[in-house]
Formats: sequence, C-alpha cells, structure tokens
Amino acid sequence: MSKWKSMISDIPQGSVLGPVLFNIFVSNMDSGIKCTLSKLYGAVDMLEGRVIIQRDLDRLERWACANLMKFSKAKCNVPHVGQGNPKHSYRLGEEWIESSPEEKDLGVLEDKKLNMS
Repeated sequence: MSKWKSMISDIPQGSVLGPVLFNIFVSNMDSGIKCTLSKLYGAVDMLEGRVIIQRDLDRLERWACANLMKFSKAKCNVPHVGQGNPKHSYRLGEEWIESSPEEKDLGVLEDKKLNMS
C-alpha cells in the first residue's frame, strides 16, 4: 500500500473536478465579444464587420496573455464564404491568420460555396 504524502495542489485521476475547474477558469473568456464563439463568425459585408471581428480577436489574445495561455495559431484559419466577399485579412496577436478555401467542422468539410461533404 502507498504512503500518504502532502501535496500543494492536485486533482485525483479520473475526477470530473479538472474539467469543471477549467470551465470556471475560461468562463470569462467571451466577455465583450460580439461574434459567435467556438468559431468567430461575423457578417463582413462592410468594413465595420471586419473591425468587429478583429477587435474580438484582439480581446481573445489579450485574455490569453493575461491568463498565461496560448492559442494554437497554426490551427486557426479564415474561410471566406459567399459571393462578393472582400476577403479581409485578420491577425491573432502579431501573426496573420491564413486564409483557407475550406473548413472542417465536426468531420464535415465546408467550402466557400457552403457545399458540404
């Protein structure tokens, strides 16, 4: 049998406490965000829409820095959807986010014409 040992902090293996604490930690991440989170979606038919999305990206980056977290910028991309899309560029922190002709969401591939396969 193992001996007891004093710990500063720990979460028992298999506990639901870890995910619960993480959810509490990130619960304020979307405060002040105008776009839909999980994915930042917004209508960009005017320059104002582009400004709103960029402002939200800046807020998320500030939140991540303040909480000593990082976003995987390599996994971020901008799918430009719809006809007449101005194809604006966005940045997350100092890095520009790459444009992508298609996006995979829950195993479904969606292209710029919203064809799904």
